[in-house]
Amino acid sequence: MSQYKIIFSGPVGAGKTTAIASISDVDPVSTDESTSDLSKSRKSATTVALDYGVMNLANGEKLHLYGTPGQERFDFMWDILTSGGIGLILLLDNTRDDPFQDMKFFLQSFAEFIKETSIAIGITQMDLSRKPTLQEYHSQLKKIGVNPPIFSVDARVRNDVSVLVQALLYSLDPGLEE
Repeated sequence: MSQYKIIFSGPVGAGKTTAIASISDVDPVSTDESTSDLSKSRKSATTVALDYGVMNLANGEKLHLYGTPGQERFDFMWDILTSGGIGLILLLDNTRDDPFQDMKFFLQSFAEFIKETSIAIGITQMDLSRKPTLQEYHSQLKKIGVNPPIFSVDARVRNDVSVLVQALLYSLDPGLEE
């Protein structure tokens, strides 16, 4: 039985903990603690170490899902969690002041990992903020020479997160069957 590791990352409040909880086939592990910095205005608790869940695939294989802390002060965990990973799912919150800045920051922070693996991007909160649009994200990504699969997702909806995971897996191996 093969086992693989996928990393979920993005800024505080983008939906990493929620996405893993919505798709995990086991009770997820979360290390949320009370927020004590500027993130307090966005949410009352934040991940300080990792989130963890497991997705069982039909062929008996398992995807181990690891969520990184969104705060830069916990970035030492990013290197630890990406070790052995096969790809990155970047979640971006469309209601943040500058989601393009967030996107560029995380793409740069994980550039080496992405170069060795692959990435898929999910934009959350598009129901609350229609701007920027997916087309505007595509334009920004094109400017920096990146063309990953990108979707509007509701991190609470298993199917939305599943499509994101499938897109990541397909970008790693286009010969995969659904």
